[in-house]
Amino acid sequence: MTPQIPPVLVGLFDDAAVFPPGSLPIEQAVPAHVAHRRGAHAELVGAFVLAAKDIGRLAELTADLPEGTFDLSVTVGLSGVSDALVAARRIPAVRLVGLEVAVPDGVAADTVVPALAAAIDDDPDRTVYVEVPRDDRREALLAALAGTPYLAKFRTGGVRAELYPDERELAAAVLAATRAGVAFKATAGLHRALRTTDPETGFEQHGFLNLLVATDAALKGAEEAELVALLADRDGDRVVGRVRAMSPQVRGVFRSFGTCSVTEPATESAGLGLLPATTVADLTEVSA
Repeated sequence: MTPQIPPVLVGLFDDAAVFPPGSLPIEQAVPAHVAHRRGAHAELVGAFVLAAKDIGRLAELTADLPEGTFDLSVTVGLSGVSDALVAARRIPAVRLVGLEVAVPDGVAADTVVPALAAAIDDDPDRTVYVEVPRDDRREALLAALAGTPYLAKFRTGGVRAELYPDERELAAAVLAATRAGVAFKATAGLHRALRTTDPETGFEQHGFLNLLVATDAALKGAEEAELVALLADRDGDRVVGRVRAMSPQVRGVFRSFGTCSVTEPATESAGLGLLPATTVADLTEVSA
């Protein structure tokens, strides 16, 4: 591990470059990901995230890579899990490290874990995330995930304003997960290090550092009102101070988040003093 990169940031940025709003063509996204994983900032970068329908396109794009060196996390519907496993195993370079499973409308919370258990073989190197619906199934599903190998996934934004949970909704989700003992990842909308208002869309966007400090507070017994305040905090010095003081154990709960740009969150982290300038230079070279 590169000593200059704080443990709380190691592997935090899953590379979801092919998803909106970045929507980088896969032919560009794959070599860019390989370059990120070979750069001085490699310890920041998690898996490459791809929809199940596009797995087959990786065969040619990763043909020159050594076997099992391309870490992949696949987004897939509950009914498509088995097929995704088969497709990923056909590609020598791919190491399937994650499944991110969407739960369709109308599927009862108590049926999800049995369905996953029937479709997925045990593999200690693969993490299975279940995207928790933003409806009245949330608490029941988190309760069902508790004590299982499966983790949660929270959607924190998207391409429309209604896809962004406000700070109260996100705080309640984090609190429910930590109290249930269920670790999670986040996806979509975390484009900035700190809570901000997007100048182009007007969307209120959560900061990934805010989510880190809120998770840390939840682990220390904070109530929902405190988490709401931490998620809404736009004071960089205050948020960074909390990040510097927190234990890396927080990452046992908040595992990672998908970002359509590895460069942007890393550059913002450097601007806030959490990463060295050499990391920014390396990122600029990879992105050029």
